[in-house]
Amino acid sequence: MRPDRIVAAFLLCLASPVSAQEGAAPVALRIDAAEANQGVASDGTHVYAVDNSRIGKYAMATGKRVAEWQGDPARFPHINSCMTWDRQLVCAASNYPSVPQTSTVEFFDPRTLRHVRTVDLGRGPGSLTVITRHAGKWWAVFANYDGKGGEPGRDHRHTVLVQMDDRFRQQKTWSFPPELLEKFAPKSCSGGSWGPDGRLYVTGHDRTELYGLDVPPEGSALKLAATIAIGTAGQAIAWDPKTPWRLWSISRDRKMLVASDIAPAQ
Repeated sequence: MRPDRIVAAFLLCLASPVSAQEGAAPVALRIDAAEANQGVASDGTHVYAVDNSRIGKYAMATGKRVAEWQGDPARFPHINSCMTWDRQLVCAASNYPSVPQTSTVEFFDPRTLRHVRTVDLGRGPGSLTVITRHAGKWWAVFANYDGKGGEPGRDHRHTVLVQMDDRFRQQKTWSFPPELLEKFAPKSCSGGSWGPDGRLYVTGHDRTELYGLDVPPEGSALKLAATIAIGTAGQAIAWDPKTPWRLWSISRDRKMLVASDIAPAQ
């Protein structure tokens, strides 16, 4: 066995077990990460553990943290999810749970985790929880909540997917399926990443499930196409760019980054 696989297997054996669920996708790798509170991103060699105002970069081969960033919590109260794109780490952030809801897109150098720039989205149709890139466009999820972090007159049913151009100007908007919104309640959509099959896969806040969504060419309602059991509960996710159908998620209670091998949805 190659040395890197030996180390990975060693880490998998040492890590505390993630809560089991019957029929859940098998776990390939677990890495302890103190920042595993909001989500995870992957570049295929490293994984990035995301917390409200800090990010940790971990080598997959060793599980060791190789870089970290700590921001001012007053300036960065809620970084929710990140993705790697074009040699950048791009993150969705908001002022959650403060209202009125405002959001930003934060850019980092993935090599050093140095903060590079901010795109201020201002007030929008919710709190930004997901920013991702697909088919030459930016795609954003603006979450709405029942109670804490929600604005008067809006609740979880007002969560939307928004397509944006390169300047982050809104172009199209889709609502989430009612049956999925019921599962999100009273929270919202916490994670989203485009899968190998071209579907948008999302997670809620608490359930140990992954949802595959079809974006219709016409109309304004997303279609729920697949529900997949996973061993972690909600929060932000990322597909591994080098290993097809490998999904990274987090276990908040155990402070872990978790890689699961997902069976392709039909």
